[in-house]
Amino acid sequence: MKQIRILRGMTQTDVADGLNISFQQVQKYELGRNRISASKLFELARILNVPPAYFFDGLEGTGPDKAPRMDDEAAKVAAMLTRIKDTKLRNHIRSFISEVAATHSA
Repeated sequence: MKQIRILRGMTQTDVADGLNISFQQVQKYELGRNRISASKLFELARILNVPPAYFFDGLEGTGPDKAPRMDDEAAKVAAMLTRIKDTKLRNHIRSFISEVAATHSA
């Protein structure tokens, strides 16, 4: 939940307002301290503009996606990258990141 919220450039308060709950409740959801009801999960999917199935990606038996989840820093970088409208520039940045990662991953 936190990763997609960050990717969408939303604050906990933005999400809380959309769900008609406090931002503290959103924090509890993100930390796993409170469970999210099915109806809130459906609303959350609408607010974050993802299908409800998004929240089940990676669970056993839900599909071939075995990619590791992004950490907060990667989610922030991805969110910044998606805000760059110039496709050519975005591709150059992606290529640069790819090359740096390839030379520093060993």
